[in-house]
Amino acid sequence: MRGQVLGVDTRTGEGLVAGDDGQRYRFTPEDWAQRGEPAIGIKVDFEAEGDRALSVFPMPEVAGTRQVAAPAPVHEPVNDRNKFVAAALAFVLGTLGVHRFYLGRTGSGIAMLVMSITVVGLLVTGPWAFVDMIRYLMMSEREFAARYPRKA
Repeated sequence: MRGQVLGVDTRTGEGLVAGDDGQRYRFTPEDWAQRGEPAIGIKVDFEAEGDRALSVFPMPEVAGTRQVAAPAPVHEPVNDRNKFVAAALAFVLGTLGVHRFYLGRTGSGIAMLVMSITVVGLLVTGPWAFVDMIRYLMMSEREFAARYPRKA
């Protein structure tokens, strides 16, 4: 039968195996049929007798050193825009929404441009642009690149 070592008492060497049949089996150091010591998580092959695991062998693919899958490569977001340029545009021409056009957010850029025609609209777009400027400056380069990806 096959299973996986659930635990090993370091003082006594006795352990517990979860069999593929859903049952748990005890084993002693005498039942471990390989050099070295059993470790938690090792896949094993064994003979079951009642609630005992006899002749416990580690499976060949995990014998010796464990193989750990290599971590997936981390892809950094790529950006062709600069957060400092966006912040400067927001500060200078922010009420017109120019910084939004620069970042590819044309919908909100058009909304800011149309709203800036009236005095009430300027009272809205002014603080909006100021908040955008502060946000751009506070963002990390990675977050900025992820939020405003390269133009297609």
